[in-house]
Amino acid sequence: MAHYAAIMLLAGIGIPLLAALNAALGVRIGSPAAAATVLFAVAFLTCAVVMVLTGPQALVKVAAAPRHLFLAGVLIAFYVLTITYIAPTFGVGNAVFFVLLGQLISTAAIDHFGLFGARVTPMDATRALGIALMAAGVFVTQKA
Repeated sequence: MAHYAAIMLLAGIGIPLLAALNAALGVRIGSPAAAATVLFAVAFLTCAVVMVLTGPQALVKVAAAPRHLFLAGVLIAFYVLTITYIAPTFGVGNAVFFVLLGQLISTAAIDHFGLFGARVTPMDATRALGIALMAAGVFVTQKA
C-alpha cells in the first residue's frame, strides 16, 4: 500500500504543476482553450502509448460501459479549462486551494454513500474533523 501512497503523492504534486504550466501556456499563446487542447493532445498521446504497451484489449468493452461514466471526461476538461483560465489572475495557489476544498467535499460524499462502486467509509465526527483540519491546513498555507 505504501507504493500506492507514493504514486498518489506524485500525482498530487503534479496537479499544481499542471495548473501553473498550462496557465502559463494559455497566457503565452493568448488562449486558455488552445492551451487546454494542446494539454489534452499530449495527454491523449501519452495514454495511448501506455495503453498500447499494457494491452489495448479493454477498448472492446468501452461500448458496453454505462454512458454516465464518460462524464469523467467532461469533468477533467472542465477542471483544465477553468484552472488554465483562472489561475493566471486568481493565482495558482488560490485556484488549487478551492480545487482541494471541492475534492474534500466530494470525496467525503462519494465515500459515505459508496458512489460509483467506491468502498463505503461512513462520515462520522472523527472523519468530519479530519476533513475540516485538512481544509484548515490548506487555508493556512495560502494565508502564510
